[in-house]
Amino acid sequence: MVRIVPGNSWGDTVGFKGSSKGPYARAEWYRQDQTRSYRFLKEVTLLNPVAPVEFFVTDSGHLATFDNWHNVGYGKVAVFYGADGVVAHAYTLNDLFAAAEISGFEQSVSSIWWHKAFTLPHDGQPPLMKGQKNFCVVTGIKNRDVEFDLDNGSYRFREAGYCSPR
Repeated sequence: MVRIVPGNSWGDTVGFKGSSKGPYARAEWYRQDQTRSYRFLKEVTLLNPVAPVEFFVTDSGHLATFDNWHNVGYGKVAVFYGADGVVAHAYTLNDLFAAAEISGFEQSVSSIWWHKAFTLPHDGQPPLMKGQKNFCVVTGIKNRDVEFDLDNGSYRFREAGYCSPR
């Protein structure tokens, strides 16, 4: 189990210049023992100034975080942590998409809405069922979805619809 503890560094987010800066969000890893109690394993500081909008944990303890609270699409939008809590890969939108693609995403005052949904490849089930290592991001681009490998943070583009529920 991973518990996310929100940070307090609004001044490090887009649109909040001059706001207070403080500790970033943290993740705490726990493991359930034979008595059904949770034993603390480790704590790491995340790359999120406030908190990830979405996060996923594999059975092996790998953690994937997406976006930052109130700043979807800014900063590190996809970060993959190993079971040891060390960052394996971290991506900005510029790492994943061309500038023209990014400008084509729907935008609000504080966010760039680059993804629509997270699914398992082809089956439309919630991400990270037992043993799941890859999952998909349905993007806001008509001809492209992204499939991430949670073990190592690598990604590959898939044709539109690959990540959509069938």
